[in-house]
Amino acid sequence: MDILLYALSALLVLAGLAGTVFPALPGLPLMLGGFALAGWAEDFQHVGALTLGVLGLLAVIGLAIDFVAGLLGAKATGASRKALWGAFAGSLVGLFFALPGVILGPLIGAAIGEFLARRDIYQAGKVGIGTFLGFVVGTVAKIGCAFAMLATFALAFML
Repeated sequence: MDILLYALSALLVLAGLAGTVFPALPGLPLMLGGFALAGWAEDFQHVGALTLGVLGLLAVIGLAIDFVAGLLGAKATGASRKALWGAFAGSLVGLFFALPGVILGPLIGAAIGEFLARRDIYQAGKVGIGTFLGFVVGTVAKIGCAFAMLATFALAFML
């Protein structure tokens, strides 16, 4: 039974790693679930409350940075409220178009929203690029938190 739990744990962590670059999957929460399952499989001998607390904090930090980075990228370029709503709508619509849609959806949505708000193609493009750069920063932060979670778990498991 332990082997099955460890295998499921590994699958959750791998799916979580994929989710750090593919926004349709909740990457960091999946990783946290996988690490908690691995701790449970070994009766929390190595991975206890402190380690799980640190892992949970890293997951929350990564999610918060990811969320805020996109908004700050758009806001830094002077995005209107319609552009922010457009980025949100583009994110949802982009989910139906695989990885290119997930990456380009917020950019296109923000640009369309900004164009509808101000009728300025240059500003719309600027906001779209700012939104994309925020997406990249958020993704890099999530990847960093994912590797910090892996390192924390590995260190706790080895001690």
